[in-house]
Order: sequence, then C-alpha cells, then structure tokens
Amino acid sequence: MKFAALIRSAALVSAVALLPATTAGLAQVDGRAGPEFAKLFAVYQRIKASYVEPVDDDKLIRGAIDGMLASLDPHSAYLDGGDLQRLETMIDGNYSGLGLSVVMDDGAVKVVSPFKGSPADKMGIKAGDYITHLDGTLVYGGELDDAVAKMRGPAGSSIRLTIFRPGRDEPFDVTVTRGTIDLEPVTSKLEAGNIGYISVNEFSRDVGSDVFAEWQKLKREAGGRMGGLVLDLRQNPGGSLDEAVALSDLFLDKGQIVSQRGRAKGESLVYDAESVFKGDMADGVPLIVLIDAGSASASEIVAGALQDHRRALVMGERSFGKGSVQTLLPLGQTAALKLTTARYYTPSGHSVQEGGIDPDIAVPQLSDPDLAKKDKFRLRESDLRGHLVNEAALKDEDLEKDRKDDPRFTLTAAEVKAKGIEDFQLNYALETLRRTSPNAMARR
Repeated sequence: MKFAALIRSAALVSAVALLPATTAGLAQVDGRAGPEFAKLFAVYQRIKASYVEPVDDDKLIRGAIDGMLASLDPHSAYLDGGDLQRLETMIDGNYSGLGLSVVMDDGAVKVVSPFKGSPADKMGIKAGDYITHLDGTLVYGGELDDAVAKMRGPAGSSIRLTIFRPGRDEPFDVTVTRGTIDLEPVTSKLEAGNIGYISVNEFSRDVGSDVFAEWQKLKREAGGRMGGLVLDLRQNPGGSLDEAVALSDLFLDKGQIVSQRGRAKGESLVYDAESVFKGDMADGVPLIVLIDAGSASASEIVAGALQDHRRALVMGERSFGKGSVQTLLPLGQTAALKLTTARYYTPSGHSVQEGGIDPDIAVPQLSDPDLAKKDKFRLRESDLRGHLVNEAALKDEDLEKDRKDDPRFTLTAAEVKAKGIEDFQLNYALETLRRTSPNAMARR
C-alpha cells in the first residue's frame, strides 16, 4: 500500500480525523521558545563533539522527536518504517504470524490482546502477558520492530515464546505455530433461545456494515424471532471513531452518540444518531454489551453511548479508560505524527479518560484461573506513565471499586469448568437474556 493511500485510510484505524500539516503551520514557532531551541541545539552540538562514539544525525533527531512526544502522553508518537507497516497491516487485515497485538512497555514486549482464533489465542497467550525471549533470545530492552519481525514468518513455522504472566511465580515457554492471520473484525453465532452473539474484535474499515450484515444473518437463522443480542467488545482496543459512531447508530434512533473537544479549531465536534444508519436495527430486542479492562477507545464510545441512552445493559468489568482522540498528521511522504488533539465525551457529558465505562452489572471472568492474581496487576489508562488526567479529578477509591468482592461470584475457575462453562461472562450475559422479557430489558 502506497503512503498516500495509507494516510487516506488511517482514519479508519486510528480513531482520528486527518488534518493537513501545512508548511506555513510548521514554520510558525512561538518566539518565547527560542531559548529552549537554543538549549536543544547546544545539547546536539555537545553530543556530536564529545560522545564516546560517533552518533548519526538521524539517531539524535529521532531521539529528540521521540522525547518530545513521550513528554506529552502515551498515545502520541512519530510513525515511520515498521510503525507505518503495522498500520498498513491493520488496514489490509492479513499477514503470516502469531496473531498478537503488542506494545513496548518500559522495555518489555507486552501483549495487548491476542486476536480471537489466532495461533497465539489457541495456545493460551493472554492480554497482559510479557514476552521476554523469542527462541531463547532475550528481547527485553530491544526494539519493538525487531521483536515483531521475529514473531512474523511463514505459516507452518514455529517459534518458542518465553512468557512472564503477572501473578505467576515463574516464566514459562509456549511454542506457537505461525498461521495466516486474516483479521476478522466481526464474528457472530446464534445461541440457544434465539439469542444472537456478535463479537467486534477491532474497529477497522466497514465494521458498522459488517455488524449489520451479521445481524441480518442471525435473524434469518432464527426465523425472524430474536430473543436478545450480546455485543461483545471485550479485549477490543478500539480503532476508527467513524466506525464507533456507525456501530452505535445501528441501535439508536435519536440523540447524541459522542462529542469531542479539543483546543485547535475544528477539533470540537458532535456526532449524532441517524447520521449513518436510520432507525434501530434491533428495535425491541434486549441488548447486552460486554466490556472488560481491554475494551478501549472506540469500544468505550459504543458502550458509553448505548449505556447513556439506556439502549443496552453494559456488563463485565470497568473498561480501559482511553478517552482521547489521536489525529494522524502526514510529515512528508514516508512519515506521520500521531498526536492527541481532543478528548471525547459520552452523551451525558462523562469523560471516559482514566475512569473508563463502569458496567451496569460487574461480572468477573471466573473462567480465568489467574483472575485473582491478574487483578493485582491490571493495567489501565490511569496506570500509564504521562496519561492525560481526567478533569473530574477522580479519586483512587473510585477507580478501585470494581475490585471489591461480590458475594454473587464466588465460584473458582475449576468449579466453572466443571459446569461446562468456558466463558463465564458470556454465559452470564446469555442466561440474563434468557431470564428477562424483551419489554423489561429493552428499555429498563
């Protein structure tokens, strides 16, 4: 994919709108910053003249750029080379590898989430795992691009991953056979009782249309008699703002979906229902939205909109809490700047930043044998170094209340498995819909 096409498509995967970076705009520098630029240039000169080894200009300039962006927030970044290639992969939707979304976290390769049904998912790799070695070679402290390149490879080949899982005492090895990863952003299944299940794994191109198509297919399978719908946004890290609006609009026939407020002109916008799809495609059908700590950004927009309009019951765990919008700004033909330019708000005016979306019914994932230990190491936006602070000044106890024990959920993972339940949260949602009449559930 050529860079120009990539930039045009990037709004689909970055939860962003595109703004042109004009030469005049880039040339304008606040006069008060002059002394600071002089400091930067003085450091550059000292390094070039006195560092123990010769240093390339590219390395120093890239370090300065990365340092500036790192001082802002965790989501602003300079993209070129491998970073842009990963963005292209997200847009094109297929490659050969393990099926993992990873980030660099303080020098360690951290799993954001395995793609559902991928080789990594089938081998039990989980969100929050740290990859320390690849085929016995230490990757801690290295470059993310290098680690990603090693994990990719021809389908059918294998690689040994050494995993550190928070809550476990010792690292362990997992051998994964690479496969062809066809990213399926939307999957569906008709469950017993004519309950539909639609899983949205990421907000890439055409997710709104894909969910509509899956709903139509489910209705045909059920003979038009749907008893309810579960919309699964767990472990969905987000993506396109436009697709989040489109998905929300499928279930709303009036009102605001989301608003964003920024400092620059044109960054304060309101998105309303009936702007993408007309009417509620599942009118009268009770709806449950599943979220967890891996549900971020675009996922939180959908959950927040449907919750505020009382169109859906939100169930699961408090979401990640990423309430900011990133804009992709082209820098020449081979690079781009991903810059945080606005915060977004749910229809009721709630900022998702830090606090996330609180479920109406908090349901822990009792199927996970590492649940209790992992809760102690749960990573959310509020844990990230340099994150934007919520204007509401949330207290720590407000952010931690979802960790309090609930007497309704005391089964162990072994007891859940003995009952034949593989996914406790999904099972709880399905049973809730089967026990609830459509009229009582749809409008609460």
